[in-house]
Amino acid sequence: MRMTRRTLCAAAIGLVSVLSGWAPALALQVVDVQGMRLVSVPDDAVAAESRQADIVILGGSLGGVAAALAACDEGRTVILTEETDWLGGQATSQGVSALDENRWIETTGGTRSYLDFRRRIRDWYRKNTKLTPQARDTVELDPGNSWVTRLGFEPKVGVAVIDDMLAPHRTSGKLSTLMRHKIARAQREGSRIQWVEVVDLQTGELTRLTGTYFIDATELGEPLVVCRVQHVVGAESREQTGEPHARTDGPHPECVQSFTYPFALRLQSEPGKPVARVPNYEHHVVNQPYTFMHLYYDQRGWVRYGMFERVEGSYGPFWTYRRLIDKTNFDDPAYGQDVAMINWPGNDYRRMSLITDEPEQMLQALREAKELALGFCHWLQTDAPRDEGGKGYPEAVLDASVMGTSDGLSKYPYIRESRRIKALYTIVEQDLAAEFFKDQVRARHFADSVGIGWYGIDIHPNDAETKLPPAATKPFQIPLGALISVDTDNLLAACKNIGTTHITNGCYRLHPIEWNLGEAAGLLAARCIRSNETPRQIHSRSDRVLELQRQLVARGVPIFWYDDVGPADADFAQAQLTPFTDPAELRRVKNTLSYRPPR
Repeated sequence: MRMTRRTLCAAAIGLVSVLSGWAPALALQVVDVQGMRLVSVPDDAVAAESRQADIVILGGSLGGVAAALAACDEGRTVILTEETDWLGGQATSQGVSALDENRWIETTGGTRSYLDFRRRIRDWYRKNTKLTPQARDTVELDPGNSWVTRLGFEPKVGVAVIDDMLAPHRTSGKLSTLMRHKIARAQREGSRIQWVEVVDLQTGELTRLTGTYFIDATELGEPLVVCRVQHVVGAESREQTGEPHARTDGPHPECVQSFTYPFALRLQSEPGKPVARVPNYEHHVVNQPYTFMHLYYDQRGWVRYGMFERVEGSYGPFWTYRRLIDKTNFDDPAYGQDVAMINWPGNDYRRMSLITDEPEQMLQALREAKELALGFCHWLQTDAPRDEGGKGYPEAVLDASVMGTSDGLSKYPYIRESRRIKALYTIVEQDLAAEFFKDQVRARHFADSVGIGWYGIDIHPNDAETKLPPAATKPFQIPLGALISVDTDNLLAACKNIGTTHITNGCYRLHPIEWNLGEAAGLLAARCIRSNETPRQIHSRSDRVLELQRQLVARGVPIFWYDDVGPADADFAQAQLTPFTDPAELRRVKNTLSYRPPR
């Protein structure tokens, strides 16, 4: 049986899965996002090389990196692929290196290895730059001193730190990485993936990868299409999920969160040359719109931000919102100017989704998103209202070196929403929104918790959807069932592709949560190989789940939220595990966020 042209086009973003006994009739068209082009793979192309590992991780996102670390720490061999030339996903290649985290992240709400990632970033600046004495001695150093995060840094530093964290496993031979490689083909038999083939986006050559387990840590969930894994796209209906804020008019796969091309501006003492005016500039100014105003869906309504001045009612200046480098932290000529990363509604692209059946449409969306971002940059430099009067900040120049690209935009757009697996458990709004837990301090307790998080439900809609007001949540858990596919025995989700809904994805997509997802998936895959069990078999037995939880906690992964106990605390393990082993202890701490009783 040969695939029809329609079947080939229906494979998401130009990806075609080779099913058992099927052969493609047309060349595959794979979208090289970083290169902004299509890569053709002839229908008769044969893999130039075959490689095997215990675990194949597709996608070098934060989840992919954490999964690789956990699996290699367990002695497993791992192949990690990444379609860009930087590991780290939203913290590096996507430019969002002013981390989105919870307010307690310095002590809790993150795994030990994630907190180590953050510590190493600070140490990089201490070792490789000349900080002022005050900055050097600041334990919780923030190179950017921004007001949206506790830690902002240059993306290249995140890349260097990740490479350093992975280096021992590369040296030992447990880990190999394939950069600039993207999934193109796969073979599946029954409920198991047999192999995948990835294409070298530079040469067009195929490599066949065989593993006992596969982990999808891509940003858009392409392996779910290629490997025929049941999945969901976009917004579900209220009938499907029971969520009070879900659509009442049926599912809408076109309702996917907007994506963004961040860029970095360097603040000079003298005006520089603005970026060129984009073709549809006037349209974007009015319809995006390009503005310092921000709409809050509460009593505040529209709030104006100043460029460098804090306007009453705002959180702070626009410039310091996601600043990566505050020059006052440094006594170093190389860091003598402020650098700010721009990720604002002005460069949120909303017209088309990247989750599409048509590769040309995906390229068109990427081109339009780049134009939108460069237009916003031009507006900031030429037409934005100055705090003191007048228009434009030509002294804020686009610094392409920060993102490591020729156009100054991130290598890959910042992705907020992916395809999502149909999971053993799908997290819904009623599991975590604060309105459902008015008399409780935490969200729903999951006996199979493999991690924690805390962030509001924050959805950046595209043009197919009306903006949903952000909703507060209570500290929540990551249920193991959300990582496990209902129909594929040897694939786990480790990024924005877990079993969430369109709504709950809005609070599970943040940096520390994604890292936690990857760490849990890597550890679970390693455990399944060792015990010769499937993830579903482990999930079905409470004793096996508890064994996995003990292993996670031993790694410093919190599975129960406390404000006052972090992975570095001596009683961390006891505090984390007793709510799952002692009902009386669960009752004791159920209505307090503190583990230690007041003195």
